[in-house]
Amino acid sequence: MRPETPSKLKRRKWETAGILLDADRLPSPVDFAAMFGNTRPVELEIGSGKGTFLLARASARPEVNFLGLEYAAAYAGYCADRFRRAKLTNVRILRVEAGAFFKAALAPHSLQRVHVYFPDPWPKRRHQRRRLIQPAFVDLVRRVLRPGGQLLIVTDHFDYARHIRRVLQDVAGFVRIPTPRLVETEGLVGTNFERKYRAQGRPVYSLALMRYV
Repeated sequence: MRPETPSKLKRRKWETAGILLDADRLPSPVDFAAMFGNTRPVELEIGSGKGTFLLARASARPEVNFLGLEYAAAYAGYCADRFRRAKLTNVRILRVEAGAFFKAALAPHSLQRVHVYFPDPWPKRRHQRRRLIQPAFVDLVRRVLRPGGQLLIVTDHFDYARHIRRVLQDVAGFVRIPTPRLVETEGLVGTNFERKYRAQGRPVYSLALMRYV
Protein backbone atom coordinates (compact mmCIF):
# COMPACT_ATOMS: atom_id res chain seq x y z
CA MET A 1 0.00 0.00 0.00
CA ARG A 2 1.45 3.34 -1.06
CA PRO A 3 1.67 6.14 1.51
CA GLU A 4 -0.85 8.96 1.50
CA THR A 5 0.84 11.94 -0.14
CA PRO A 6 -0.37 15.54 0.22
CA SER A 7 -1.59 15.55 -3.40
CA LYS A 8 -3.72 12.46 -2.74
CA LEU A 9 -5.06 13.84 0.51
CA LYS A 10 -6.07 17.12 -1.15
CA ARG A 11 -8.54 15.25 -3.36
CA ARG A 12 -10.38 13.78 -0.41
CA LYS A 13 -13.36 15.18 1.46
CA TRP A 14 -12.86 15.43 5.20
CA GLU A 15 -15.35 15.88 8.03
CA THR A 16 -13.57 18.49 10.14
CA ALA A 17 -16.29 20.59 11.81
CA GLY A 18 -15.45 21.55 15.38
CA ILE A 19 -11.91 20.18 15.18
CA LEU A 20 -10.20 22.07 12.33
CA LEU A 21 -10.63 25.68 13.40
CA ASP A 22 -10.29 28.91 11.42
CA ALA A 23 -7.32 30.77 12.92
CA ASP A 24 -8.58 34.08 11.53
CA ARG A 25 -11.74 33.81 13.64
CA LEU A 26 -10.00 33.18 16.93
CA PRO A 27 -9.65 35.97 19.51
CA SER A 28 -6.18 37.24 20.35
CA PRO A 29 -5.00 35.99 22.72
CA VAL A 30 -6.64 32.62 22.15
CA ASP A 31 -9.27 31.70 24.74
CA PHE A 32 -8.60 28.02 25.40
CA ALA A 33 -11.52 27.74 27.84
CA ALA A 34 -13.85 28.77 25.01
CA MET A 35 -12.06 26.60 22.46
CA PHE A 36 -12.32 23.39 24.51
CA GLY A 37 -15.20 24.18 26.86
CA ASN A 38 -13.08 23.63 29.97
CA THR A 39 -9.99 24.94 31.77
CA ARG A 40 -7.81 21.83 31.57
CA PRO A 41 -4.08 22.18 30.80
CA VAL A 42 -3.17 22.62 27.13
CA GLU A 43 -0.33 20.94 25.24
CA LEU A 44 0.58 22.15 21.74
CA GLU A 45 2.30 20.28 18.92
CA ILE A 46 4.01 22.15 16.08
CA GLY A 47 3.87 20.31 12.76
CA SER A 48 1.33 17.59 13.48
CA GLY A 49 1.64 15.92 10.07
CA LYS A 50 -0.86 13.06 9.91
CA GLY A 51 -1.66 13.38 13.59
CA THR A 52 -0.22 10.09 14.83
CA PHE A 53 1.30 11.55 17.99
CA LEU A 54 -1.74 13.64 18.88
CA LEU A 55 -4.10 10.73 18.27
CA ALA A 56 -2.21 8.52 20.72
CA ARG A 57 -1.55 11.25 23.26
CA ALA A 58 -5.07 12.72 23.31
CA SER A 59 -6.59 9.24 23.57
CA ALA A 60 -4.37 8.38 26.54
CA ARG A 61 -4.81 11.72 28.35
CA PRO A 62 -8.47 12.79 28.24
CA GLU A 63 -7.83 15.16 31.17
CA VAL A 64 -5.52 17.30 28.97
CA ASN A 65 -6.40 19.45 25.94
CA PHE A 66 -4.25 19.27 22.80
CA LEU A 67 -3.79 21.76 19.98
CA GLY A 68 -1.96 20.84 16.79
CA LEU A 69 -0.51 23.38 14.36
CA GLU A 70 -0.20 22.06 10.81
CA TYR A 71 0.38 24.44 7.90
CA ALA A 72 -0.23 21.92 5.09
CA ALA A 73 -3.95 22.09 4.33
CA ALA A 74 -4.17 18.44 3.25
CA TYR A 75 -2.62 17.15 6.45
CA ALA A 76 -4.63 19.52 8.65
CA GLY A 77 -7.85 18.19 7.14
CA TYR A 78 -6.67 14.60 7.41
CA CYS A 79 -5.81 15.09 11.10
CA ALA A 80 -9.17 16.64 11.94
CA ASP A 81 -11.11 13.88 10.22
CA ARG A 82 -8.96 11.26 11.94
CA PHE A 83 -9.65 12.75 15.37
CA ARG A 84 -13.38 13.00 14.60
CA ARG A 85 -13.51 9.31 13.68
CA ALA A 86 -11.73 8.51 16.96
CA LYS A 87 -14.41 10.54 18.80
CA LEU A 88 -11.79 12.70 20.51
CA THR A 89 -13.17 15.84 22.13
CA ASN A 90 -9.91 17.14 23.63
CA VAL A 91 -7.97 17.94 20.46
CA ARG A 92 -8.14 20.77 17.89
CA ILE A 93 -6.15 21.59 14.74
CA LEU A 94 -5.17 24.97 13.32
CA ARG A 95 -3.69 25.61 9.90
CA VAL A 96 -1.32 28.42 10.82
CA GLU A 97 2.36 29.36 10.76
CA ALA A 98 3.85 28.57 14.17
CA GLY A 99 6.07 31.62 14.65
CA ALA A 100 3.32 34.13 13.92
CA PHE A 101 0.86 32.21 16.09
CA PHE A 102 3.20 32.13 19.09
CA LYS A 103 3.98 35.82 18.71
CA ALA A 104 0.47 37.17 18.26
CA ALA A 105 -2.09 34.67 19.53
CA LEU A 106 -0.86 33.00 22.73
CA ALA A 107 -1.11 34.52 26.19
CA PRO A 108 1.75 34.24 28.68
CA HIS A 109 1.71 31.06 30.79
CA SER A 110 -1.05 29.52 28.64
CA LEU A 111 0.61 26.19 27.72
CA GLN A 112 1.74 23.19 29.75
CA ARG A 113 3.89 21.62 27.02
CA VAL A 114 5.17 22.42 23.53
CA HIS A 115 6.02 19.44 21.32
CA VAL A 116 8.31 19.83 18.28
CA TYR A 117 8.96 16.50 16.57
CA PHE A 118 11.09 16.11 13.45
CA PRO A 119 10.96 19.73 12.25
CA ASP A 120 12.40 20.53 8.83
CA PRO A 121 16.21 20.60 9.33
CA TRP A 122 16.87 22.92 6.38
CA PRO A 123 20.29 21.27 5.88
CA LYS A 124 21.72 23.67 3.29
CA ARG A 125 23.73 26.45 4.91
CA ARG A 126 21.95 29.20 2.99
CA HIS A 127 18.58 27.95 4.28
CA GLN A 128 19.46 27.43 7.93
CA ARG A 129 18.01 30.77 9.01
CA ARG A 130 14.62 29.19 8.21
CA ARG A 131 15.00 26.61 10.96
CA LEU A 132 12.23 26.80 13.52
CA ILE A 133 14.46 26.46 16.58
CA GLN A 134 16.18 29.83 16.86
CA PRO A 135 16.80 31.98 19.97
CA ALA A 136 13.90 34.33 19.23
CA PHE A 137 11.45 31.47 18.85
CA VAL A 138 12.60 29.72 22.03
CA ASP A 139 12.04 33.02 23.87
CA LEU A 140 8.47 32.99 22.55
CA VAL A 141 8.01 29.44 23.82
CA ARG A 142 9.33 30.41 27.25
CA ARG A 143 6.85 33.29 27.42
CA VAL A 144 3.80 31.08 26.77
CA LEU A 145 4.83 28.14 28.98
CA ARG A 146 3.69 27.97 32.57
CA PRO A 147 6.38 27.69 35.24
CA GLY A 148 7.21 23.98 35.21
CA GLY A 149 6.06 23.73 31.59
CA GLN A 150 8.14 21.77 29.11
CA LEU A 151 9.58 22.16 25.61
CA LEU A 152 10.19 18.74 24.02
CA ILE A 153 12.11 18.37 20.75
CA VAL A 154 13.06 15.29 18.69
CA THR A 155 15.03 15.28 15.42
CA ASP A 156 16.83 12.70 13.30
CA HIS A 157 19.26 15.28 11.88
CA PHE A 158 22.61 15.34 13.71
CA ASP A 159 23.64 18.84 12.60
CA TYR A 160 20.24 20.27 13.51
CA ALA A 161 20.47 18.57 16.92
CA ARG A 162 23.82 20.30 17.51
CA HIS A 163 22.30 23.61 16.40
CA ILE A 164 19.38 23.13 18.81
CA ARG A 165 21.70 22.36 21.72
CA ARG A 166 23.69 25.53 21.02
CA VAL A 167 20.51 27.60 20.87
CA LEU A 168 19.13 26.16 24.09
CA GLN A 169 22.38 26.79 25.96
CA ASP A 170 21.98 30.52 25.40
CA VAL A 171 18.33 30.86 26.44
CA ALA A 172 17.59 31.85 30.03
CA GLY A 173 14.76 30.48 32.12
CA PHE A 174 15.05 26.80 31.20
CA VAL A 175 16.70 23.76 32.75
CA ARG A 176 17.50 20.52 30.89
CA ILE A 177 15.48 17.47 31.94
CA PRO A 178 15.38 13.83 30.76
CA THR A 179 13.11 13.37 27.75
CA PRO A 180 9.87 11.73 28.95
CA ARG A 181 8.47 8.74 27.10
CA LEU A 182 5.03 9.88 25.99
CA VAL A 183 3.52 6.90 24.16
CA GLU A 184 2.93 3.24 24.91
CA THR A 185 4.39 2.09 21.60
CA GLU A 186 8.08 1.61 20.93
CA GLY A 187 10.06 4.82 20.85
CA LEU A 188 9.72 8.22 22.47
CA VAL A 189 6.84 9.94 20.72
CA GLY A 190 5.49 7.46 18.16
CA THR A 191 5.27 9.79 15.16
CA ASN A 192 5.33 8.39 11.63
CA PHE A 193 8.81 9.84 11.15
CA GLU A 194 10.13 8.23 14.33
CA ARG A 195 8.76 4.82 13.37
CA LYS A 196 10.24 5.13 9.88
CA TYR A 197 13.69 6.22 11.04
CA ARG A 198 13.92 3.63 13.81
CA ALA A 199 12.95 0.91 11.33
CA GLN A 200 15.82 2.12 9.13
CA GLY A 201 18.22 2.00 12.07
CA ARG A 202 18.74 5.75 12.04
CA PRO A 203 19.42 7.48 15.37
CA VAL A 204 17.09 10.13 16.74
CA TYR A 205 18.11 12.93 19.08
CA SER A 206 15.87 14.26 21.83
CA LEU A 207 16.09 17.40 23.94
CA ALA A 208 13.80 18.42 26.77
CA LEU A 209 13.65 21.64 28.75
CA MET A 210 11.55 22.78 31.69
CA ARG A 211 10.73 26.40 32.36
CA TYR A 212 11.73 27.23 35.92
CA VAL A 213 10.93 30.97 36.13
